[in-house]
Amino acid sequence: MIAVDTSSWIAFLQGDAGKDTELLDRALRDRQVLMAPVVLTEVLSDPGLSSEVAQTLSELPLIDVGPGYWRRAGELRAKVLGRRRKARLGDALIAQTCIDHGIPLLTRDRDFQAFAEAAGLDLLIVSTAEGTAGINPRAG
Repeated sequence: MIAVDTSSWIAFLQGDAGKDTELLDRALRDRQVLMAPVVLTEVLSDPGLSSEVAQTLSELPLIDVGPGYWRRAGELRAKVLGRRRKARLGDALIAQTCIDHGIPLLTRDRDFQAFAEAAGLDLLIVSTAEGTAGINPRAG
């Protein structure tokens, strides 16, 4: 099972090529995708999103947010900010969701590396302008 960040969903929905979109396509066919609530909210915020795509995305299994989640997410964000790294609120919430459930996150957003280094967020790959690099979050 994997969770997918908004950046990779957008690329996938726009038909962009990349290792992340290939992996997402394969995971969808194998029914191995879980949806983080914040990601669903971000993707559904696109006014140009068709109702059919919105319905399909809304039907993916949603990852539960458990007791203490909000506190842990705040502490995670504080930890990353304390290291003088970028930590957007939405990213902290997505990262904490994945950390709580031990679910790898597929993303193009390099800002998630800070969460991997600070708290062991498992990143599958990060697509960059230069190509795709494997990430080992435990090597930090």
